[in-house]
Amino acid sequence: MTVPVPSIDRPLVVVCVPGNRRRALFAEATRGLGLPEPIVLPWHELADPSATVRLPEGALVRVDSAGEDTATARLLRGLPHDPDLYRVEGAAEQHRGFVRALERLSTVVASTPDAHLLQDPADLVDMCDKSRCHARLEAAGIPVPPALPGPITGYGHLRSLMAEHRMPRVFVKPAHGSSASGVIALSTASGGRVRAVTSAALRRSEDGRAELYNSLRLRTYTDEAEVAAVVDALVAEGPHVERWSPKASLDGRVVDLRVLVVAGRATHVVVRSSRSPLTNLHLGNARGDLEALRSSMGPGSWGEAMSVAERAAATFDSTLHAGVDLLISPDRRRFTICEVNAFGDLLPGVLHEGRSTHAEQLHALATGRFPLPPRRTPSPESRYPSSPTLEPR
Repeated sequence: MTVPVPSIDRPLVVVCVPGNRRRALFAEATRGLGLPEPIVLPWHELADPSATVRLPEGALVRVDSAGEDTATARLLRGLPHDPDLYRVEGAAEQHRGFVRALERLSTVVASTPDAHLLQDPADLVDMCDKSRCHARLEAAGIPVPPALPGPITGYGHLRSLMAEHRMPRVFVKPAHGSSASGVIALSTASGGRVRAVTSAALRRSEDGRAELYNSLRLRTYTDEAEVAAVVDALVAEGPHVERWSPKASLDGRVVDLRVLVVAGRATHVVVRSSRSPLTNLHLGNARGDLEALRSSMGPGSWGEAMSVAERAAATFDSTLHAGVDLLISPDRRRFTICEVNAFGDLLPGVLHEGRSTHAEQLHALATGRFPLPPRRTPSPESRYPSSPTLEPR
């Protein structure tokens, strides 16, 4: 007997930056299921209040990252000129535009018969705000690193809070940053010693102002004046500050996990290993040996780690997928969630039961593992708008 292949009989729309690899990987997954090419709603059109945005009836709408696109950043930030995407500063401003764009998308979806968002906009907003995400996880009883109260007004204020809360080592993170942009691993010691490891390169403008630029090479600052300048430059970004917790090690490197949870299940896992405090892979770090780490933890601890990741993602259970960053204690028995990423599914080459991260999401939709509201219109055929806004790309 032939087992029918699960399918999706509704148009898929992806809000994305046209031409980038995220869109390409999702399109590859749809082709693998024999589905039509996904319809692209470009981020720069959604972010442009003057552009007309319409959706086909019955559309399933996936929102992908708005990053790495100058035109989108300019529109989201409401600037008259293109921003420098290498600058750390500006993420808070872009997040406000991101929120406005999601509100607009929600309105369009609500006015389109049977259209449905695969991610709850409120979930996306919270996941893209580290302080809000931390608070939401903590309120749900998910283990998270202790955080300092905000807002942080400057380096001096930060140091006083660190002393008050007995946190000599902290991570300072721009609340709306991504990919370790502007993150500082800050440690203090007796005798006034201070050390900051960061992906931000400090430069001075012609008038002497501190400016921060993203770099793929980590910088270490030990001069307190420079450390203060870096921290002070982040104040406008609303930094989120949390305890720097010790991590497990493997083969002489510290490690943590990126766990993709799709429709409630931990599916794809990557070990991120580094000789520095920052484990993000794009900073020159390497994927660690997953089987070796799992073996060193044992089935009980590994199962508990996956359970913690699933519980963290369940805090955002109206959203199809979430990339959970999970910290493992040195004894491999305690687990902490440092972030939940709205767009944490970019894990090329990682498979679960033969499926890529994007194919796994489509599988969850096709099999009903991620339930969708029933269609109100009787016909499965979708009527597409006669607008150039939406085109397969």
